Amino acid sequence: MALTPETLPRHELNGLPVRVVESDDASRVGLEGRVVIETTNTLSIEVRDDGASRVVMVPKSGSTFEFAITDDAADAAKASGTASKLADTQPAAMEQSTSADGAGEDVAYVTVDGSRLLSQPARRTETNGDSPWQ
Repeated sequence: MALTPETLPRHELNGLPVRVVESDDASRVGLEGRVVIETTNTLSIEVRDDGASRVVMVPKSGSTFEFAITDDAADAAKASGTASKLADTQPAAMEQSTSADGAGEDVAYVTVDGSRLLSQPARRTETNGDSPWQ
């Protein structure tokens, strides 16, 4: 299955660029980086500050996340121009990615309520049995 804005909640999130758009904890709003670990209830995000790197655990419940999809499978979504919810504060590094040939490529932004991700990552990909992700 291709990684698109519609199918993002069913995919592996590790490695995707992410930003915390809303959170019950105001100190987490605006955090951005890459997902390094996903558990049933949390996303661990690697945040880089002034060259230093740290990992911040953000509970899925009570949070809203914005993912940047740069995968070629999301070309159709990018062509339609999905705008970042936080476009005015979006750093240039996440606005465009550069392909191997040096050409710029637009990014599709997908905003997901963390409660949609409250499941074991492997279980969200199931398509049979009693899985709600069919």
